[in-house]
Amino acid sequence: MFCRHKKAALPRAFLLAAAFLAVFSLFGCDVQPAQGNAASAPSASFAQKNETQVYFLDVGQGDCELIRLKSGQTVLIDAGTGETSARLTDYIKNLGVTRVDLLIATHPHEDHIGGMAQVVRSFPVGKVYMPKIADSQVPTTSVYEKLLTAIRDKGLTVSQASGGDEIYSAGDETMRVFAPNSSKYSGLNSYSVVVKLTCGQKSFLFTGDAEADSEKEMLKKGYDLKSDVLKCGHHGSSTSTSAAFLKAVGPGAAVISCGVDNDYGHPDAAVVARLEKAGVAIYRTDRQVTILARCDGTQIEFSTGLPSVVEK
Repeated sequence: MFCRHKKAALPRAFLLAAAFLAVFSLFGCDVQPAQGNAASAPSASFAQKNETQVYFLDVGQGDCELIRLKSGQTVLIDAGTGETSARLTDYIKNLGVTRVDLLIATHPHEDHIGGMAQVVRSFPVGKVYMPKIADSQVPTTSVYEKLLTAIRDKGLTVSQASGGDEIYSAGDETMRVFAPNSSKYSGLNSYSVVVKLTCGQKSFLFTGDAEADSEKEMLKKGYDLKSDVLKCGHHGSSTSTSAAFLKAVGPGAAVISCGVDNDYGHPDAAVVARLEKAGVAIYRTDRQVTILARCDGTQIEFSTGLPSVVEK
């Protein structure tokens, strides 16, 4: 796939950039749900309840959300670390998932895409969405390379996720991208894909590791950030969930994905205090393990203490 000069090997960064371009395809903003055999086969109980299910999976110090839409289609946002990759695919299969219709890699950090190559290899995949990283910042990590290789080997392409795009719409469910909104950021976190899922009268906002600079852009763009549930950015770090952003979202509940006694001190005490002051109910994977939010379009119910993806 790659051309090499006879006298000197090309730098790895160049090769990865070439691989990235090879699988990257820019689509229009209106992407319809996959047709034909696209839908996963939901369990009978799931189909009968006619509800949207959002799993905030406990993958330790990482991020992973599995969404089962009313149509039966499945969305996976991030895939935890490489350490939990095998258990993640088994976990998803045990939920009855047979296909991932929308796969979203918010940004190329190991704690978000570490298990994604295995997901690509283990399931039929519909569409893959990722942010386009500036050439000078394309990662040279093996985990990123493995993901691109898995995507290429599966014959898939990557669709660029950009602020303003609608990537799903069926019935009373829609998914819109609110970030990234710039072509270059100072760090990879702020390239994070931010997605709002609307289910009837209720909504969820998934923010990856988006930091304050990306939050400011979303506020400036005037997006409808108002959401009932906020997946806090960057594991509850002080770099994210700024006061202005939190006010605009106005959630009733927030979910923080972080590992038990992690080395980063996540979540930040100031962020937790900010959420508490705003009267937001806080759910944390380090304390309540995997969290399930079930939405029928008019209300959201939370279940906690579901099995972890992390081997205990």
